[in-house]
Amino acid sequence: MSLSTRIADFDDPRFDPFETFESATQSDSDEDPYVRLAGMREQKSVFAVDYRELLGSPPDETMRDLAKYMVLGSPEIQQVLETPQVFSNTIFERNVGLCFGRSLTVMDAPEHTRYRQLFQKAFMPNVVSKWGETLVDPVVIGLIEGIKHKGRADLVKDFTKYYPFQIIYKQLDLPQADIGTFHKLAVGLTCIVVDVAHGVEASQKLGAYYSLLLEERRNSGGADLVSTLAQAEADGERLPDVVLVSFLRQLINAAGDTTYRATSSLLVGLLTNPDQLEAVRRDRTLIPAAIEEALRWEPPVTVCPRLTLQPVVLDGVEIPAGSEIDAMTGAYNRDPARYENPDHYKLHRKQQRHMGFAYGQHVCIGQHLARVEMTRALNALFDHLPNLRLDPDYPPPKVAGVNMRVPAAVYVRFDA
Repeated sequence: MSLSTRIADFDDPRFDPFETFESATQSDSDEDPYVRLAGMREQKSVFAVDYRELLGSPPDETMRDLAKYMVLGSPEIQQVLETPQVFSNTIFERNVGLCFGRSLTVMDAPEHTRYRQLFQKAFMPNVVSKWGETLVDPVVIGLIEGIKHKGRADLVKDFTKYYPFQIIYKQLDLPQADIGTFHKLAVGLTCIVVDVAHGVEASQKLGAYYSLLLEERRNSGGADLVSTLAQAEADGERLPDVVLVSFLRQLINAAGDTTYRATSSLLVGLLTNPDQLEAVRRDRTLIPAAIEEALRWEPPVTVCPRLTLQPVVLDGVEIPAGSEIDAMTGAYNRDPARYENPDHYKLHRKQQRHMGFAYGQHVCIGQHLARVEMTRALNALFDHLPNLRLDPDYPPPKVAGVNMRVPAAVYVRFDA
């Protein structure tokens, strides 16, 4: 029996994980959350509040019993994310752990350190840079070929929503027949915060599929990511299957979804500032700065939760052990004490550290790949869609959401 005949859809094939997940990341309000957070930060740095309830987002069903604190001050956010012995990633065992399994996200040191070293070898800059031509360009150019004769497009629906996921399919060398169900199950994993049953079902079915994939690839000598990770060693140690399967479960969401959102926001930042768009179009050496400013201005993930392992005081607020601490990294990136006019996308802003890919021990392991993908995507859009600009027949794009922000659409015109 071939591998592709063994990937199973949800028991209820009518379940739509895409709609369920987007509804969980949006807000009931059109209010810009950064305006509210900026006003609160002027009062104090730490609040005893659930940011989801505050900003109109659906509650996380897996965290209902925890006392919740929101951290807005930059020094306090940095303290939370660089002190894992007090502020623990094990909070993710409640949601991410249920669907992804024993992934790096749920681990603290020393376990996290040991396994991250093994995974990191596959995502170092010198490795991912080689994927630009072989993996990224064929996907990016293929999608653009499908729209360049039309003269207009929605770059979210026609491009950013698909290109990072298709790159992952190539990395994993998935059978073409599996991709539709695979993507559906992968998105289903992320629904865990509002729909535990479907999240767990997706986890079980993807786990079974990945276990078969590992068995098939372990001794194949292939160059795909599954084969590479299955054979990775450090000091004679290989990754345990339970950890490897968990990493692969999380990959499509951690890499694909993050890059989709980041690229979409990058396009909003440039297209709504035509002078900056033209500057980058004329001088491609500005692309890295354009990407870093987009990651600061509209990071794809704006909150990093942690669990207090002991009582702690933050900015005078006493927080008991066993509390959820939501470090608002998006607020860090909009702190006027760190960035002048932080709510504006400014290409020529002085570069300094941001938290677009989080911070500390759990900084995004795929950040180098995301930057390669975004760089080559933007270059290809400039190369193949001449005179790219906003479509005046539609309202300007707007980034929306609470934790995982993205524009619903980016309507553009170009010379066909």
